[in-house]
Amino acid sequence: MKTENMEYKVFNYVNGQRVENNGKTEYRVFNPAFGKQIASVFDTGAEDVNKAVDYAYDAFLKWSKIPITDRIKYLFRLENLMRENADELAKMVTIEHGKTFKEAQGEVLRAIENVEAACSSTYNIMGKNNKNISAGIDEELIRVPMGVFAAITPFNFPIMVAFWFIPYAIGLGNTIIVKPSEKTPLTMQKTLDLFDKAGFPPGVISVVNGAVDTVNALLNNDKIVGVSFVGSTGAAKYIVSTASAKHKRSQAGASAKNYELVMPDADPEKVVPHLISSFYGNAGERCLAGSVLVTLPENHDKIVNLFKKQAQKLILGYGLDENVTLGPLIRSEHRERVLGYIDSGISEGAKLILDGRTFDAGKYRDGFFLGPSIFDDASTDMKIIREEIFGPVASVIEAKDFDDAIEIINKSQYGNASTIFTNSGTYAERFTEEVQAGNIGVNIGVAAPIAFYPFAGYKNSFFGDLHAQGGPDHVMFFTDSKVIIKRW
Repeated sequence: MKTENMEYKVFNYVNGQRVENNGKTEYRVFNPAFGKQIASVFDTGAEDVNKAVDYAYDAFLKWSKIPITDRIKYLFRLENLMRENADELAKMVTIEHGKTFKEAQGEVLRAIENVEAACSSTYNIMGKNNKNISAGIDEELIRVPMGVFAAITPFNFPIMVAFWFIPYAIGLGNTIIVKPSEKTPLTMQKTLDLFDKAGFPPGVISVVNGAVDTVNALLNNDKIVGVSFVGSTGAAKYIVSTASAKHKRSQAGASAKNYELVMPDADPEKVVPHLISSFYGNAGERCLAGSVLVTLPENHDKIVNLFKKQAQKLILGYGLDENVTLGPLIRSEHRERVLGYIDSGISEGAKLILDGRTFDAGKYRDGFFLGPSIFDDASTDMKIIREEIFGPVASVIEAKDFDDAIEIINKSQYGNASTIFTNSGTYAERFTEEVQAGNIGVNIGVAAPIAFYPFAGYKNSFFGDLHAQGGPDHVMFFTDSKVIIKRW
């Protein structure tokens, strides 16, 4: 039986054991390139979630007392195992999500880099002290682990986003429960063997599957001290408000609408390949995807014509086929949603100069495919500009000048990422200072921070105070401060 037609079993991972989940609500898992169901996921009810949390809390009491230099040895072993199994992990990402194998390999590498970055916890956890802060009194500040954290992760990066949280939480002495997307739970299943082989004590890492009911069970459990989330803005608001009301820490990456400004001094031949990768990589299903292309009158036609020419060359198909450059969308209903945005753009007067509906996926006609689309003559009042599409649809706005371009970008309700292509240091510096976005690119198509920097976000693209991934934020989020005042 071919791999793409295999059926997979999805287990919870509780107290170091694979546990069957017999919840009432079923969610179908597909290979989106074939439109074929390959697994089922069931909601984990509150009773089973609470058992998992109890085991994780008991594990925390022991794990937090292990010296940090010993804890990170587990991470070193996990990093080596992930490297040894990187292609198998990437293959599973392609099977359940649909992205190309090359894109999946990049995702797995990013996950591995986060494990590496978390191994620096021995340095990041260092405290502060002052001798004789007052006569005969010493004072110090230390960072201490907090307990059981939950990570609720999205479908579009089945392994990378989970590893924005897992290694940092456990490296700093906490335990963690991961709730993968019900649409893409299989890559996390592949990692269970790696957790076992790395030797993590039971309960340090747990996995519970499901959807809304499972999320609510985690949010309502008093032993969960913090929640990390990536997903839509609506869900992010709910997660943060609910967690905060229950005195839990929370961080929530949300929706995006990323603008890419091409200045007239930039070389179109060098710029357009970056635009293609940004706008159509991962089938546009990523929070750093380019969505709105901004040009000026001097270069508008040249950039748009070349962008269209290169987009027409994208090849739709199964991501494990070597020649494929654009995979499917995650579900047929998501494809319908994106098609609704194309209809909206047409009805509101944007000019559809490349119609993704006309692309042919060949032998993969049962898959959830949509080719690249480009709208020209878009404006900020249109739905295709105001809202996140999360698909392979590019919209082009022609600004009057640089100042107008900045104003157009900053009108967005979102502020995840934005990029400028230019040879001018002046424009680049002004852009980085004036654009209201957390991740800024200069001649970079996808402004993705490396693992030891935080994944920033502004406005409706982020909720909370401390961002995901590495950098100082992860220490502040996954530990609490304790101030000790001593007189001898």
